[in-house]
Amino acid sequence: MLARRFSDAKPYDAPNHRGMVGLRLQGFEKGGPTNQWVGLSQFLPGGGAGPDSTPFEKVYVVLDGEMAVIVDGVETVLGPFDSCTIAPGEVREIVNRSNRVCIMLVVIPHPPGAVV
Repeated sequence: MLARRFSDAKPYDAPNHRGMVGLRLQGFEKGGPTNQWVGLSQFLPGGGAGPDSTPFEKVYVVLDGEMAVIVDGVETVLGPFDSCTIAPGEVREIVNRSNRVCIMLVVIPHPPGAVV
């Protein structure tokens, strides 16, 4: 077992994100998960990401606040404990349209060739 403390989480930069601070909770450390990593994304009002896609799937779980997820012109608003899966190659945009910070758990596979 590898226990990680929130106080030890390190920030990470996410391409094409705005108004967001991401913290890596698990992944890319000795003894940690070998097939995915877990991040905690904190989006300010108006913050978001995309539109873009990745060659791997992602899972978003909203823990607090709300997040609009736009895929193929269809907008779905996720609230606390709602989740979604973004398929590989699926173009998505996410936008925090509320006046509250949105906190989201993100689960993403390790990219091919990643050193774990």
